[in-house]
Amino acid sequence: MVFPLEQLVEYDGNMYEITCAASRRAYQLSMMKDPEIEKNDGKVVSLAARQVFTHQIEFRLEA
Repeated sequence: MVFPLEQLVEYDGNMYEITCAASRRAYQLSMMKDPEIEKNDGKVVSLAARQVFTHQIEFRLEA
């Protein structure tokens, strides 16, 4: 799976917020050594972005 560009282009929310969420999720996945990473050819950021855009995970930013 490559980076979900279609979903990124269609996204009409806060771009900073979604970027932070995907970045944090990518960090979590790499620290946990999630087996899903190998299924995604080692592409942690694209996996994290897909999870955020498809609402597999929920996120909120705290001030």
